[in-house]
Amino acid sequence: MSLTGGTTLISKSTEVIGDVHFSGSLEIEGVVKGNIIADGKGEAKVNVREKGRVEGDITAPLVMINGQVKGNVHSNKHIELAAKAVVEGNVHYHMIEMVKGSQVNGSLVYGTAEPAVQENKPKAAPDIKTVGLS
Repeated sequence: MSLTGGTTLISKSTEVIGDVHFSGSLEIEGVVKGNIIADGKGEAKVNVREKGRVEGDITAPLVMINGQVKGNVHSNKHIELAAKAVVEGNVHYHMIEMVKGSQVNGSLVYGTAEPAVQENKPKAAPDIKTVGLS
């Protein structure tokens, strides 16, 4: 699989506050407090590693989770939930793999529709609210 856009790493000692828009591959070992959104049409991939944590929604074609996600996950291709994955939110998928030990505290929703909320909301306001509530 060829990913255009390169690889971005959010290391274990890093905390990002705000939405992350990316292309290519995004590896999360640290903390993201905001939404993660794959830009463009492609094979963008998000990998939330074992010690990684996301507090916000994830929208990407390919999603691998082995850490914690507090938010909804949207994928129009493939989601893999590894043994230490904990998702507190709904998982919208087209194809899903769940390994023994993974947890979803929400609904599993089959379908490929993108979340409409992402397109309609202003970009600056959610970041300010997220920072203020943290």
